[in-house]
Amino acid sequence: MDNGRRTGLFFALEGLDGCGKSTQLALLAQALAARGVPVLATREPSDGPYGRRIRAMLSRRSELSPQEELELFHADRRDHAERVIRPGLAAGKVVLCDRYFLSTAAYQGARGFDPEAILRANESFAPIPDAIFLLELGVDEALRRITESRGEAPNDFERREGLAKVAQVLAALDRPYLVRVAAGRPKEAVHRDLLGLVLARLEGSDGDAR
Repeated sequence: MDNGRRTGLFFALEGLDGCGKSTQLALLAQALAARGVPVLATREPSDGPYGRRIRAMLSRRSELSPQEELELFHADRRDHAERVIRPGLAAGKVVLCDRYFLSTAAYQGARGFDPEAILRANESFAPIPDAIFLLELGVDEALRRITESRGEAPNDFERREGLAKVAQVLAALDRPYLVRVAAGRPKEAVHRDLLGLVLARLEGSDGDAR
């Protein structure tokens, strides 16, 4: 649900850890800025007080109950929307977000919550993106990228069994704003497709107050 006048466009990048969201968001932001498009790049968990708590517990997930964890993600999203996303849209910027409420539906759905209920709850209070680009990648390749390309040990959100459940939830999601993009290709090819999708929406929004 959006409050007030919305003149910008909002895109979120989603997918399994290791699918290339952060890389693609940076490439998109650079390409749009080079075209003179005002861009605001952000992420979730956010850099706000709730987001910092979430990041601190990434390797200590057992310290929170599943319900407490879900509530913390929702609190961070409400704060992030009011501090960052809505002001950016009101200023006419293209807002790019690394993770959004599909991640909450998928990762908390993997813990036993109803993904559809989570989506409906978020759609009732959070700005709905013009498009959510779901970067689809197999679990094995995602884990390979995490451990080899990033040189990191998987955190509590990145274990094979959990990621497999997350992938199942993501595969079943269906929303009109959801655009699936194959992420197992070279990053240049993925970027080309994403940029084309964003530019097409920018052209279609000319003169249209959101």
